[in-house]
Amino acid sequence: MVRLLTMLLISMVVSGYYFPFSFSVLPQLNTKMALAMLGIALVAYQGFQKHRITFSRDLLGAIVFAFIFSFICFVAADYNHTDDYSYVTYFVSFFTWLGGAYVVCYVIRAFHGKATLNLLIAYSAFVCVSQCILAILIDRFSAFRALVDTYISQGQEFFQEVGRLYGIGAALDPAGVRFSIVLLLIVYLLCEDEGVKQVRWKTFACLFAFFVIAVIGNMISRTTSVGLFLGIVYLICSTGIFRLVIKGRYIRLYSILGGMLIVFTMLSVYLYNNDPFFYKNIRFAFEAFFNWVETGELRTDSTDKLNTMMWVWPEDVKSWIIGTGLLANFVYSTDIGYCRFILYCGLIGFGTFVLFFVYNACVFAWKFPSFRLFSFVLLSLSFIIWMKVATDLFFIYALFYCLDWKMEPVLIEE
Repeated sequence: MVRLLTMLLISMVVSGYYFPFSFSVLPQLNTKMALAMLGIALVAYQGFQKHRITFSRDLLGAIVFAFIFSFICFVAADYNHTDDYSYVTYFVSFFTWLGGAYVVCYVIRAFHGKATLNLLIAYSAFVCVSQCILAILIDRFSAFRALVDTYISQGQEFFQEVGRLYGIGAALDPAGVRFSIVLLLIVYLLCEDEGVKQVRWKTFACLFAFFVIAVIGNMISRTTSVGLFLGIVYLICSTGIFRLVIKGRYIRLYSILGGMLIVFTMLSVYLYNNDPFFYKNIRFAFEAFFNWVETGELRTDSTDKLNTMMWVWPEDVKSWIIGTGLLANFVYSTDIGYCRFILYCGLIGFGTFVLFFVYNACVFAWKFPSFRLFSFVLLSLSFIIWMKVATDLFFIYALFYCLDWKMEPVLIEE
């Protein structure tokens, strides 16, 4: 029981990192910030004991990129005579994620004796499944929704106004981005970890989490579809099924996958026809699919709005180069990441931001051969996400930098 409660506590820490939220009694301090402050305190304490604080060479390179990007954004704001410092303080966000990631890996290491990618994926998958279940409970039971809304501050008034599902800190595009990453991590584990592929219950657990996140995660945020699509691409490329030949070590995986796909499809069809809540949410989650089946057009209302209204570009050469120094308050009425970044800090700033994530992907791709395909797919996710929203995926790289890679059974250093 103690072991189970400890693992549940670790899951809550992971959830507070992945899906930050605030308590109603202290709305200005969210869980990400609290974890970051704790992380800084832990690093300082350990540095005091060892009389030094060290960074790996790889992490030092990422730190340099974060400061360079922040400096370029400062130049853009100063040159354009604005007081919009949205990304001037990106280095603060960088260290906030890094500090929080250090705490996540610290608590996993304290309990399990190591903080490996396998353990991180297991906790992340559990947290995402839990968030999906919480979102359904909040939507279905008004008493539970009232309880959550009383103690948790996360902008739920807006979610209710637009009729969107939400968990605890999990809503809209930020949740979809995190669901997408975890879907990719689950597929990576299924394809690369022999210990998972050869143990039936582990394969079943991973696939169950994948299906739950893919379906309910899309009900919360359709951005989850990007992770679902890239996860399928990863599965096809990694297992070689596109050659119409299933290798022996993947037979168990595909047999369980096929069986669960049939079960989830039958259950979804039943709920679609008999449950009005599920009917409404599944049509929202897979609106593009339903439009394609019913009208022959692969489209959604949100993509129509993006394509017709939100592709806003600089209007002069100076703005293309160094931007306008404006991003906050939805000044250009666009969510598209490419547009917002370029309008704020120009191609110079955005190019540096792109190189920052290319660098992070290359760090792990170069060190671990079996991680190369995943690194490429994760980098692709960043580029795709920017077509919809201005965000970054450093929070997952921050965790990678804090893991005990030498103890990871899946990966072999070159």
